[in-house]
Amino acid sequence: MFNTLSGRFLILTTVFVMLAEVLIFVPSVARFREDYLKTRLERAQIASLVLLADDIIAPDLEAELLENAEVYNVVLRRDEVRELMLSSPLPETVDRTYDLRQSTPYTSIRDAMLRLFTPEPEVIRVIGDPVREGGLVIEITMMTGKLRAAMLEYGLNIFYLSAVISVVTAGLLFLAVRSLMVRPIKRVIDNMKDYAADPEDARRIMQPSTNVTELREAEQALRSLQTELTGALKQKERLAQLGGAVARISHDLRNILTTAQLFADRMETSQDPTVKRVGPKLVNSIHRAVSLCENTLTFGKAEEPAPSLNWITLVDLTGDIFDSERLSAGDHDISFAEDIPAGLTLRADPEQLYRVLSNLVRNARQAIEASGKPGEVAVQATETDTDWQIRVVDTGPGLPQRTKDHLFQPFAGTNRKGGSGLGLAIAAELVRGHGGTLKLERSGPDGTAFLMTLPKEIDHEA
Repeated sequence: MFNTLSGRFLILTTVFVMLAEVLIFVPSVARFREDYLKTRLERAQIASLVLLADDIIAPDLEAELLENAEVYNVVLRRDEVRELMLSSPLPETVDRTYDLRQSTPYTSIRDAMLRLFTPEPEVIRVIGDPVREGGLVIEITMMTGKLRAAMLEYGLNIFYLSAVISVVTAGLLFLAVRSLMVRPIKRVIDNMKDYAADPEDARRIMQPSTNVTELREAEQALRSLQTELTGALKQKERLAQLGGAVARISHDLRNILTTAQLFADRMETSQDPTVKRVGPKLVNSIHRAVSLCENTLTFGKAEEPAPSLNWITLVDLTGDIFDSERLSAGDHDISFAEDIPAGLTLRADPEQLYRVLSNLVRNARQAIEASGKPGEVAVQATETDTDWQIRVVDTGPGLPQRTKDHLFQPFAGTNRKGGSGLGLAIAAELVRGHGGTLKLERSGPDGTAFLMTLPKEIDHEA
């Protein structure tokens, strides 16, 4: 019970109420002590009036007056004269003197707590102002035993009252919190569990019902999230079914086209002028169709593994890519440049990062080759406190707007003849697997730049 929200709220409420009662208890006991001493002064003054009325009283009467006032001696100062009005033998010497005329809240609380935690009785002298101007100063001597007992009794009464108030208050707050907060929250949790069992069932979507503004906003946000997720799952299911159909069609079509390609290859040996002219075009068309089918099947089956992060030197990785691309460039006037700080290392999957950079560099090289002009492909790298930034920049002709609009979409983001449009889609997926981003930074007549950002910190909550 105490691990639940309502149980902990019950404990905290009880503790806070008791703390408030303690803050009330201390000054209350101090006030009670001061009133008790003032009452003894008033009783002693009343007892001394008997002596003022009759200068001589019997010892038995004097003893009875002192006993009723619960004091040993009464001294009254009148007209600058200090008179011992009533007296009896003291059991011991006076231990402390308290002047109520100079009492402050601090001294009153201090003296009260000192008396409460001093169990041994003491003889004290108390000085105060007489009531109704019955003199200048009145002094009494008294034992502290009855004073402390009265203070303890008063304190216990406050404690019992505080305990009752705490229990009642905590109970009422417990019931209120359980009704207004815990039950609605538990209802949201139960709905989340029920929805997780079958997220495609629209009947399990949260229906807001609470009147508490904050909780209702949470229920509405959950309902909106569940509605979007259910729609996305249904769409994903339809896309998966469509993808399966496309894969089956591509498989069968590839077989058909492969057969057609075999016949087309034989046409190349024909001596007929028309066949010689049309044959190569037909072969190229069939080859592109076969390649598209194979790429479609490959993309549909691909399940990229999670990256295996290791520390790698970026210059070495880039050098391997450039060596391969220089061979592919052949006689084309294309240069490759590195702008990477010496010794820069980063944490990534070497194989996957190679695939991403190789794809970007190859696309840049092919764009420059297609333009028929000289150009340069450069890999630049910078490092910040939070991430590594890698740019692949070229001086090619730039990307057309149609390609920019669908750049990272499979089968759509390509402007190269015979391209499948899967390279950038796969590259972006690999970068996302590292927790990073891949985006087109700029593209125009002066060239194109892609920016890849890899975070340094690993997000364990993702």
